[in-house]
Amino acid sequence: MLLWLQLMLCGGPLAQVLSYQLELQESVTVQEGLCVHVPCKFSYPWLAFIGSHMFWFQKGADVDHDPPVATNIPSQKLHERTQGRFFLRGNPQAQDCSLDIIEVNMGDSGTYFFQIGKYSYLDNMLSLNVTALTHTPDILIPRTLESSHPRNLTCSVPWACEQGMAPIFSWTSAALTSPGPRTHLSSVLILSPRPQDHGTNLTCQVYFPAADVMVGRTIQLNVTYAPQNTAIRIFQGNRTVLETLQNTSSILILEGQALQLLCAADSNPPAELSWFRGSPALNATPIYRSPILDLPQVGTAEEGDFTCRAQNSLGSQHVSLHLSVACKSEPRTSGVLGAVGGAGSMALLFLCLCLIFRVKTRRKKAAQPVQSMDMSPDDSSDSGAHQDQSWMDFPEDHPAPAEASPISREEQELHYAFLQFPKLKPREQESINTEYSEIKTHK
Repeated sequence: MLLWLQLMLCGGPLAQVLSYQLELQESVTVQEGLCVHVPCKFSYPWLAFIGSHMFWFQKGADVDHDPPVATNIPSQKLHERTQGRFFLRGNPQAQDCSLDIIEVNMGDSGTYFFQIGKYSYLDNMLSLNVTALTHTPDILIPRTLESSHPRNLTCSVPWACEQGMAPIFSWTSAALTSPGPRTHLSSVLILSPRPQDHGTNLTCQVYFPAADVMVGRTIQLNVTYAPQNTAIRIFQGNRTVLETLQNTSSILILEGQALQLLCAADSNPPAELSWFRGSPALNATPIYRSPILDLPQVGTAEEGDFTCRAQNSLGSQHVSLHLSVACKSEPRTSGVLGAVGGAGSMALLFLCLCLIFRVKTRRKKAAQPVQSMDMSPDDSSDSGAHQDQSWMDFPEDHPAPAEASPISREEQELHYAFLQFPKLKPREQESINTEYSEIKTHK
């Protein structure tokens, strides 16, 4: 019997009944502005009368004169710093000494001890560590943001505590917005997205006035919209020739030149870009499925309309360009010029020869050689009837010779012609040259 009593007193249930004990988490860390619940259980000797008044004091306080930070006595004056934020809601009959702290601030860091009646549990104290608030709000977008379709966006702080002053929510966005319903820990924003809102920032900030701290979160809006501002850019080499946003645009290209057409459109999701000849029909097959259409050598076959179509799941848009091809004129070569010049020279020479021949013919008719006629006796009977006469026409400055003698063909008068052709110069394309020939005659 004595041995059993010793075991009970040394460490058994009886020892626990006869001593003061506290079950408490010795160190607790909480972020600024939040709330914390610290579980606590106490025990005391069963023969002791402790009463029902419970207190929490900060380490170093004089329990007889300094106010506690928390108590279960409603009329008890509390420490000014913890008034309305520290709560001792435990039941002494249940031996519950749990402590609730709301809207924790940096000044709450420190060590605290529990007291019931006149007994203070100084062997087990609570160490409270307050750190900066690192939590950020949650922004919830229920569905995809589509242009011209309003959506409700919710900003919430589920990690904050329900007690205390309500946090203040604020929204910042370039989009069209209007306020929606709110709760203690959330706020709703009605957003009417537009294509220009895609990629812009939306920010939700939450201010905790009791702790004087603010946190926020920023997201980028992902707004979907049909293709718009579809355009065709025309390149020749490394330079841009034309950019068209209208279906009436046209361009004139010299035959044989290279051309590059680049199609671009503003859309989300990105549009599929396709090229068509003429206007794209409902089930038309594109000639090319790429933003870039290369025309390495433009000819008359490429003349007409080229249409780019931009299409995504929300719609389509197309833009056309009319291409006109100017035919290239053939350059005149030196061989052609020589042939033309030679033909002209031959024609001129032929005309000169004809002129000389005509002059000589007229002179030969005017100056015939003297012919000798033998008058035979048989013809003398007819001489009286008529007599042939022979004559020659000499120039006045040359007297007639004493005796006329027959003139041979070799002694006929000679006429000379001197032809002088200026040297032909090759003429340039599209220019007209006049060719001259000089004719000089010498007797």
